[in-house]
Amino acid sequence: MRADGRRADQLRPLDVRADYLEQPHGSVLYAQGKTIVLCTATVEEGVPRWLYGSGRGWMTAEYSMLPASTGERTQRAASRGRPDGRTVEIQRLIGRALRAVCDFEALGERTLWLDCDVLQADGGTRCASITGAWIAASRALERFGLAKALAAGSVAAVSVGIVGGEGLLDLDYEEDSSAETDMNVVMTGDGRLIEVQATAERDPFSRELLDSLLDLAAGGIAELTATQLDVAAAPLP
Repeated sequence: MRADGRRADQLRPLDVRADYLEQPHGSVLYAQGKTIVLCTATVEEGVPRWLYGSGRGWMTAEYSMLPASTGERTQRAASRGRPDGRTVEIQRLIGRALRAVCDFEALGERTLWLDCDVLQADGGTRCASITGAWIAASRALERFGLAKALAAGSVAAVSVGIVGGEGLLDLDYEEDSSAETDMNVVMTGDGRLIEVQATAERDPFSRELLDSLLDLAAGGIAELTATQLDVAAAPLP
């Protein structure tokens, strides 16, 4: 039994509130256990210069953690003068994940900005950001009659790992900190892989273990996808 009483293959409780803010084109307050992320999506006319005249759009993401989101205050990127390496890595991951299911010709020469701000962190912030960002993007595009730009389907992410010799789904911070192997899996709603980030924190792991963790992740993604689709299908305010 895990510290919070979950089964090994059980997600943390989800609390997903679409249209949490009035001003963004799409927004969602996404809570997975104690991890809480505010995701917004903004559609802007125009594209980067290298896409001018192509008829294709673009999508990009930014990610940040509020100074006290981990319990100890950290400096904002503006105070440091630049984002740290982890922040850059994660926002690139979010962008790659969502671009994998975007039809840029259907988007036209527009840019979809995805902003993910971690309000509270308890493990899995990058995965929660990806899952929440897809909902925010879907809501924003629907508002502009551009839903076809995400017609390729949904994308979600979840963490898995080996903790105490057992495969676990959706690691919280304590589990992630003590994992022998940890992995972030990004998948489409129909089960295709977009990205797998796997690390052996101690001993190398076998191909069989990799496959078992991917199967565990696939079960979690199926649940996340069902929630995403329900929330995204709600009438716009």
